[in-house]
Amino acid sequence: MQVLTVPVTPFMQNARFITCPETSKTAIVDPGGDADKLLKCIHDGQLNIECILLTHGHLDHVGAADELKKALGLEIIGPHLDEKFWFDALPMQSQMFGFAPKAAFYPDRWLSHKEPVSVGKMQLEVRHCPGHTPGHVVFYHSDSSQVIVGDVLFKGSVGRTDFPKGDASQLKQSILEQLFTLPEETVVLSGHGENTTIGFEKYNNPFMSGQYG
Repeated sequence: MQVLTVPVTPFMQNARFITCPETSKTAIVDPGGDADKLLKCIHDGQLNIECILLTHGHLDHVGAADELKKALGLEIIGPHLDEKFWFDALPMQSQMFGFAPKAAFYPDRWLSHKEPVSVGKMQLEVRHCPGHTPGHVVFYHSDSSQVIVGDVLFKGSVGRTDFPKGDASQLKQSILEQLFTLPEETVVLSGHGENTTIGFEKYNNPFMSGQYG
């Protein structure tokens, strides 16, 4: 899986272009805003975009999804249905986060735990990881040992749980059961900041101290 990372908005959210090396088909994961910037990347890189994948419904991760859908004729896939609450609340989120007003929109398809998603010939495994938000999912690509985790896990940190329907104990359980069970060499592609690995976070993440082993 080839990955191009484009930070967007003042939140510096990591929008990702993930490409199947065999077919050159690409998905956009979490286009959080700056649609013009993302469209320029697509044009300049001559990317063959197949779909939009979303990890969760926070505006800084979905803010450009509907605009890109309309511009490119794409399907929006994910997250889990339990995230509908945050899509309903997009107008409120735009005020809360200081973004331009945003009308509610919804994915074309919700995802289920352990459901496979294809990008070209790549197979991604969906893992439901509630806690930061109720319907948060991650996308695991076993062949390249990479997992796109949105705001579940960061280098040395974890996602916030002080938003509505956040749950700190549930988040830790999700990390333990759905992320820390992956091979330790798996590269973690977080929604903000730099990459890390499962092994590094197992043994060094202070928010998970005492939770593993």
